[in-house]
Amino acid sequence: MPRGSETILVVEDDALVRRYVTAQLESLGYTTIAAADGAAALALVDRGAKFDLLFTDVIMPGGMNGRQLAECVLMRRPGVNVLYTSGYTENAIVHHGRLDPGVLLLAKPYRKADLARMIRKAVPGRA
Repeated sequence: MPRGSETILVVEDDALVRRYVTAQLESLGYTTIAAADGAAALALVDRGAKFDLLFTDVIMPGGMNGRQLAECVLMRRPGVNVLYTSGYTENAIVHHGRLDPGVLLLAKPYRKADLARMIRKAVPGRA
């Protein structure tokens, strides 16, 4: 199973899912920083949190979806890698059944092996 050593900012509103995914990522060698919503994630970014990948749910409460969060993070940290996850087929990054160009999406539910593969795809060549 692909492993790595990067730091991943995990943004997931469901506490159980957030704990599960951070545990899975840590078991693969990654360091994690977790936030429950877009505002909390941006606060971490603004405080200087260092991370290699933003792994965010697409649909979140609180007025900011994952796409909007990614846009705000990219304004602050141009070039940051982003991997989206969602349990919904209709969401802010899928249009007429197609992803926007360059967008990586990991559909929920996913297996640990799928998570490991997509993380490496999102941050290639750094394992």
